[in-house]
Order: sequence, then C-alpha cells, then structure tokens
Amino acid sequence: MTVISESRDEANNTRNGLLRPKSLLRVGGWNVRTMYEVGKTAQIEKEMLNYNIDILGISECRWTGYGSVITTNGQKIVYSGRKDNIHREGVAIIMNKQASKALIEWKPIDERIITARFHSKYVKLTLSQCYAPTNEADIETKTDFYEKLRSVMEGVHAHDVVLVNGDLNAKVGNDNIGVERIMGNNGCGTCNENGNLLIEFCGLNDLVIGGTLFQHKEIHKLTWTSPNRRDKNQIDHLMINGR
Repeated sequence: MTVISESRDEANNTRNGLLRPKSLLRVGGWNVRTMYEVGKTAQIEKEMLNYNIDILGISECRWTGYGSVITTNGQKIVYSGRKDNIHREGVAIIMNKQASKALIEWKPIDERIITARFHSKYVKLTLSQCYAPTNEADIETKTDFYEKLRSVMEGVHAHDVVLVNGDLNAKVGNDNIGVERIMGNNGCGTCNENGNLLIEFCGLNDLVIGGTLFQHKEIHKLTWTSPNRRDKNQIDHLMINGR
C-alpha cells in the first residue's frame, strides 16, 4: 500500500477546506463499467459537472496500475487498478478543482479499494471508494475484500468524517430489526449475503448506510438495472460514520 501525499501548502490552506458550516459538499458514486474507452472519461466528467458534484467515486474504471491525472477540464483523477495488464475492476476518485486543492493524501489499496483524505479547518474527511465482489463470488474472495476494508478503517484518523462509497453489490433490504443503528427502514427488497456482510462491517465500524435513511420514490433508490431492463436493485451505497 502506497501513500501519495499532496502539497502541504495547498492542503493546509484553510480557504481550500471542503467541510465548512455554510457550504454544501456533493459526493457521488457511479459504476461506469469502464473508463478504458476513448471519450468515456470526458463523458463522465460532463455528467459530473451537470450534477455539480465535487467528488465522484468511480467503480469498475478498468484502468491498470495506479496514479493520478489532470484532465483537460482541470479535474484531478486518482485511480487504483490491477497490477497485471488485465482491464477489469479498478476504482477511481474524480475531484473538481476545489476538492483537488484540499487533497492531503491518497492510497491505492488494490483494484477494489482506494482512499483519499481531504483538508478542512474544522474536520478532515476520509473517503474510501470501493467495488465489492458480486454476490455470486466465493466467500473467501468476499472475506478478503472486507478484511482489507477493515484494515483501511483502522488507519483512519479518529476525528475524521468518514465516507465509504461505491458499488458494494449488496442488497441490505428494508428490514432493519436489530440493526436500527446501522440502517433506516427505507431500503429496497430483501437482504442478500453481500448485504449481511455489509451490515456486519458497518456495525463493527460504527457506520450508517445513508441510502436507507430517507424516504424517496422507489425509482430514486434503485441504483442498478440489469441488461434486460427488467431487474432493478439497490446495490450501491454511501456510508458515513455514525457520530
């Protein structure tokens, strides 16, 4: 695991802090299926600007290795992919100019997890962008993913605001009996094995599943549509520390 630190002068400049009492920070997540196509990054940037998103977490970018790039629009992308030359999985974080100036450091964990820490005068923000194995993956693969994510959480500064974001391939359902602290009662469908693993992980790390807390129309809660357009599920999530 490599830590890449940004300019301390920029990151410690309080004017560049992200979390301010009178400002709104928009964070999004998107499984784009690939960024390994001509024009795909520009398309994603355009949608990010349309929704006025400050930080966009990307699942399944399919870039290999790790690094950072500045786009023609001045946005910064940090990414973490496979070590071989196989274009699968891969995660990335895209930041607008203000967010990139507040970046303190980022860590490419593997092709499924990347983290970034941002400066603010009041409290720092740590974001972990994820792409979990599918529900059909073997339990060893799933356990390895959550063990790495747990290790990441252990390294987070105690007073940081923590966001865990991404395509978790997890259906947590709408039954919150016994896990009221972790999720609300506005989830979708029935919990699957990945959902149970996610709920357990959140319980151990004092995280709340944000997408289940507020009432929305069902169509606005569903995050995935099958290729045949018939099946829809809520499998992408953003978690925040409970406090």
